[in-house]
Amino acid sequence: MSVPDDMAQPDATAEEPIGTSHLAVSVAAPVAAARAAEILGPRRTTWLGQPVAETDAEHGPPAAAGMERHLLNLELRVSDVALRVAFHKAAYVDVGPLRSAEDDADHELDISWRAAGMAPLFPVFAGTLRWADGDLRLDGYYAPPGGSVGLVADRLLLNVAARGTARRLLERIADVMGQPDTSRGPG
Repeated sequence: MSVPDDMAQPDATAEEPIGTSHLAVSVAAPVAAARAAEILGPRRTTWLGQPVAETDAEHGPPAAAGMERHLLNLELRVSDVALRVAFHKAAYVDVGPLRSAEDDADHELDISWRAAGMAPLFPVFAGTLRWADGDLRLDGYYAPPGGSVGLVADRLLLNVAARGTARRLLERIADVMGQPDTSRGPG
């Protein structure tokens, strides 16, 4: 399959940007490519919620050109056994337009997030969200809070929280992809 240059995987030999940690998480999302494109594109509000209007400084720096900002409650489950035990943090999530491979088998978009409140105390992430061959993948870099001390803490423990939060977001998207499509009504 031919993938456009702008959808190529990050170079595994590339060095991490200074002050960041690499994050790569994937979950199964065994749906048709058209369904994946629908949920990541025109129906993204099913997992993101409504876009946030950027009319004042309340929402932080404006989203990059071509990106939409959404307010989303990111979740970190403490364990899979106790599903009700979870930490939640409101975050501004910026997403770009959906890009698809020529054969419409791969779909990708830029995604980033930062905490909506007390932002300096939480990581900031930037990367790509990609669906291909029944796999939903988040790949990018995040900057842990606290500078060099934060990087040490991240290497020891905080990366578990970052990966867990990313995995939960992917599971949320995969769940929406797997739900029956009710937008078309009875056939």
